[in-house]
Amino acid sequence: MSNVDSFGSKGALNVGGTEYEIFRLNSIEGADSLPFSLKVLLENLLRTEDGANITADHVRALAGWDPSAQPNTEIQFTPARVIMQDFTGVPCVVDLATMREAVKELGGDPKRVNPLAPAEMVIDHSVQIDVFGNAQAVERNMEIEYQRNGERYQFLRWGQTAFDDFKVVPPGTGIVHQVNIEYLARTVMTREVDGKLRAYPDTCVGTDSHTTMVNGLGVLGWGVGGIEAEAAMLGQPVSMLIPRVVGFKLTGEIPAGATATDVVLTITEMLRKHGVVGKFVEFYGDGVAAVPLANRATIGNMSPEFGSTAAMFPIDDVTLDYLRLTGRSEENIALVEAYTKEQGLWHDPSRELRFSEYLELDLSTVVPSIAGPKRPQDRIELSASKDQFRKDLHNYVKAANEDALDEALEESFPASDAPAMTSTVRHSAAANSDGRPTKAVDVKMEDGREFVLDHGAVTIASITSCTNTSNPSVMLAAAVLARNAVDKGLTSKPWVKTSVAPGSKVVTEYYEKSGLVPYLEKLGFFTVGYGCATCIGNSGPLESEISEAIQANDLSVTAVLSGNRNFEGRINPDVKMNYLASPPLVIAYALAGSMDFDFEKDALGTDSEGNEVFLKDIWPSPTEVQAIIDSSIDEEMFAKGYDGVFDGDDRWRALETPLGDTFAWAEDSTYVRKPPYFEGMKAQPEPVADISGARVLAKLGDSVTTDHISPAGSFKSDSPAGRYLLEHGVERKDFNSYGSRRGNHEVMIRGTFANIRLKNLLLDGVEGGFTRDFTQTGGPQAYIYDAAMNYQAAGTPLVVLAGKEYGSGSSRDWAAKGTALLGVKAVIAESFERIHRSNLIGMGVLPLQFPAGESAGSLGLTGIETFAIEGVTELNNGTTPKTLKVTATDEDGKVTTFDAVVRIDTPGEADYYRNGGILQYVLRQLTAA
Repeated sequence: MSNVDSFGSKGALNVGGTEYEIFRLNSIEGADSLPFSLKVLLENLLRTEDGANITADHVRALAGWDPSAQPNTEIQFTPARVIMQDFTGVPCVVDLATMREAVKELGGDPKRVNPLAPAEMVIDHSVQIDVFGNAQAVERNMEIEYQRNGERYQFLRWGQTAFDDFKVVPPGTGIVHQVNIEYLARTVMTREVDGKLRAYPDTCVGTDSHTTMVNGLGVLGWGVGGIEAEAAMLGQPVSMLIPRVVGFKLTGEIPAGATATDVVLTITEMLRKHGVVGKFVEFYGDGVAAVPLANRATIGNMSPEFGSTAAMFPIDDVTLDYLRLTGRSEENIALVEAYTKEQGLWHDPSRELRFSEYLELDLSTVVPSIAGPKRPQDRIELSASKDQFRKDLHNYVKAANEDALDEALEESFPASDAPAMTSTVRHSAAANSDGRPTKAVDVKMEDGREFVLDHGAVTIASITSCTNTSNPSVMLAAAVLARNAVDKGLTSKPWVKTSVAPGSKVVTEYYEKSGLVPYLEKLGFFTVGYGCATCIGNSGPLESEISEAIQANDLSVTAVLSGNRNFEGRINPDVKMNYLASPPLVIAYALAGSMDFDFEKDALGTDSEGNEVFLKDIWPSPTEVQAIIDSSIDEEMFAKGYDGVFDGDDRWRALETPLGDTFAWAEDSTYVRKPPYFEGMKAQPEPVADISGARVLAKLGDSVTTDHISPAGSFKSDSPAGRYLLEHGVERKDFNSYGSRRGNHEVMIRGTFANIRLKNLLLDGVEGGFTRDFTQTGGPQAYIYDAAMNYQAAGTPLVVLAGKEYGSGSSRDWAAKGTALLGVKAVIAESFERIHRSNLIGMGVLPLQFPAGESAGSLGLTGIETFAIEGVTELNNGTTPKTLKVTATDEDGKVTTFDAVVRIDTPGEADYYRNGGILQYVLRQLTAA
């Protein structure tokens, strides 16, 4: 449907002799004082107004936005483009390929299924750190990556040829969000429409929650589930409520001892405490101009950790300088400046904007910090890190081995009296005089290294993740600290797995030009690959002797990474406590070797003259770091780094590429299989029904993340996923990770709710993917997958009970897909995170919320009840009920009833739910057109 233009906003803008069609914001009363982010949304509505889905009333509602009001007006946002990474992107392409076949079966043209907006995928999530600590690591890890993922990569190459407007950035290039800000982001888009060249703000949705990194470049975008991204690619707008916008004022400058990472951890803590879930955050004030673009991107990246939808910076001279540095064309830069100034999108600190809520941070008050041991918002001042570690350690040791710990604390065994545990490991259970549990474990390595491991040992120190590897200030600070440490004769501890995974090849370029690479390598920090690695659980295995010592003695060891996620069970199966830190602090912890370390009081070692060396003695000078940045980074690096970016290397070009409009599925493939979403689907949806006779698959507590729900990381032979692969002829060494097998629903269903740290409260003291199976007498313990299949065979629907912040974390579509395919019809939680709630609806699962102030605990629900949910059928009438009656009946016949709040928040979401999911809705739209 063509644009209606009720406000006469369509006009022309001439830039350097080129005329662009634009939709002028000054044609709308009230637009001028809107926050930057809402202006972008307003232009979006003006440009896409069609008189049906997007009307003049929607435009007026946004222009007349009341900052104090709670969100209640639905609008349709049409993103300019879609960006994907391969873990979440492969299922998108699998689903598009499946939709082509489904359209054909319903009598349509399969070529109708095609991206209508530019879609780009960066393959960055598949590299794993198998090899580290040597110069061959990066090449060897890439070879292993291709061996493991050849099938998937062939499939993606098919997608690149079969679908229009779909491009793939091959492996070994960089991390999706860094590639986005350095190369893919347009800032202002251009596209030919009806014979005219149209200019409009670059906006995007991405299949990774850290898509918000591009907010630092003034591009409005956020993470969505794969299913929403597919719909956006197919021309479906994103349904959303006009959000509240939190104005965050920045003043002052970062002090010498602190870094951009410390700033972002401070902001994360502040915003989590304030509460910004479902809101936009926008940075403003005189201090914004002093924030370098790399720091803006670092802050924008962490938006999911705050809980906000987006974390925007406006466009200004700093933005233009970055576009110029990263090799954007002068024509594009001129357009960005002219367009944003014409539209009132250029940052003017003197203009009073309206915000819903206000916060402020004086950057000069920021101190060195880390966050952990399991959540990004749990900031710890570095000076207090040792004490906080000791407090937190009790939670991990007690939970794992309470009896042994109590005995240890009472008797305090000396190490020499301890029995030998294995041929390579001796341990003792004891407690320090301050009550801190210790367990000294002697480890002898095959290469002759000998050392003692204890609780708190840093077993992984990794400079990794888009959050920081995009930022030269922290990356070069790490390299300077490494040089200073080497000059003082310091070395990394022999039990630390060290690694650097740059976000793009530009990082390697400026590292080499600075001459600092030898110092990093001397401390073991060799480049291991270009992509998301440790931050998403691709840390690779620890050395076998170290892993054996940890497992045999139930050691609570730690990982320190420069990432954005440190959830339980995410980083490595052997590591219980994970900490986020700046790149220089990652190196500092490799030198220290333990979280039980006070950098102010404890020496890192001694120099050649026997003098003690402290962190302050080797901490980099910001002035020197800036001088190295100025002399080591130039435009040419970016041009060279991204030359022929879509072509790939010899490995990529050598892959055999299947041909055809539809994909030829291989029956024996264990990586890419046709999913069952459209099997038996009719042209018209069946009416939705009430739920009765449902059983609880899992009863969960607070802060259950999509890492707990969605399959991630590695898995064992005796797990349902491992058994499936063994039955299909895959050897244990070739299992690969869950993420790499996201194109195979059979593996993914078996890994849903299988996280090793999941605590299902239906069981006492059991961690992992287990539940009680009430299809069997007495409800014995069983794998969640096995129990779910028994329930499906018995025709029993399932529900999940949960606490606060259910589904926080990564925008993992499989957290919703797996939930649906296991037979879960409803999730009843105290509160939901935004992306997962909408993804559940997108898969036909009903999200319900306990009444305000109530929970499973306060209502006395144990999880062994049978549940009925009444009133769902109201949705068939085109209305969405505010609440539904839930009745829980326990084994003794006791009945508990409550009114659950329906979290279908928009009419668009109601349409998706009525159709059984968003893909079914889109498919019916395509075949009906």
